[in-house]
Amino acid sequence: MTKLAPSTVGVLAAMVVEQGSVTLAVRATPKASKTALGTVMVMPDGRSALSVRVAAPPVDGAANAALIAFFSKRLGVRRSDVTIASGEASRLKLLRISGDGERIAGRIQAMIGDG
Repeated sequence: MTKLAPSTVGVLAAMVVEQGSVTLAVRATPKASKTALGTVMVMPDGRSALSVRVAAPPVDGAANAALIAFFSKRLGVRRSDVTIASGEASRLKLLRISGDGERIAGRIQAMIGDG
């Protein structure tokens, strides 16, 4: 198992901001004691992802649903605005959050600062 190193470049390395959405790379860890944000991690292949611990187990989509609910609530967007663009069955996921990209990116940066 390869350990991930904390990123020195911050959350911007883990997201792509567009006019109508933000795509965020997330590394989810299910069955945690509580759902919480971690840090931005650099993976062995050089890609960055925001680590997120999810309390729900990875059974019947429960962890994915919890991840969507968590980001929806923390970003103040509808659940339908947060989708898993890729990686539904993987720990590494790409979340697409629809809305004003700059505003959402600012909220994501604020979330990382708040922990």
